[in-house]
Amino acid sequence: MIYYDHLPLDKEILDALGELSINYVFQPIFRPDGKTIYAWEALMRPTDRTVMELINEYMDADNLHVLEVATLFGAMQAYTLRGYEERVSVNSFPNDCLRQDESDVFWEYFGDSIRGRMIVENLEYPYFSYEIWKEKCRSVRSMDNLLAADDFGSGINDMERVDVMKPDIVKIDRELIAGIDHDPEKQDNIARLVEEFHSKDILVVAEGVEEKEEFEYLVDLGMDLFQGFYLARPA
Repeated sequence: MIYYDHLPLDKEILDALGELSINYVFQPIFRPDGKTIYAWEALMRPTDRTVMELINEYMDADNLHVLEVATLFGAMQAYTLRGYEERVSVNSFPNDCLRQDESDVFWEYFGDSIRGRMIVENLEYPYFSYEIWKEKCRSVRSMDNLLAADDFGSGINDMERVDVMKPDIVKIDRELIAGIDHDPEKQDNIARLVEEFHSKDILVVAEGVEEKEEFEYLVDLGMDLFQGFYLARPA
């Protein structure tokens, strides 16, 4: 289980973090060979409820900031303990980010060991804040790290949002790629999206790849990165 009481954070946030009981699992993001790992996505796993039950509880209480802090600090602790050398991808709410004092502690605590190794994924809910995004960009890119738009095609992350965010990476939601090997409409749509994102120097990730045929079709289509049960489950 992840513990936070040793961190030099404000007592109020430490007390709130102390009420959480969570672990992290990691799912690899692969290059097109299906073997070489580009990054590990950190996924929160509460020990006493589902992750969506936890998020909804904190969302209803207007206290998502606690989970934002828990995710950034907790995922990085778990990543460091596992000794991975590839990038780590961490989820972030599109309406929240670390406060300045928390951000200072984060970079000081983890240091240059994570410079150029993090991907911060902006989730597709609950709502997008441009001011928060600007601050997130400043903080993340000051450490030579990357920004991603998660689950493109679901929630708030669409082409209009991508044009505003200008992320380094876009992750395509499974709904858009499921069965793509035998669905001409999806084939045309994804081919168009890949071409447009590449024209903007954006890497494209196929999320939720569950079938061999999907994977092979998407490789031939020129998708950059791949994630899903066909290649590896979270562990």
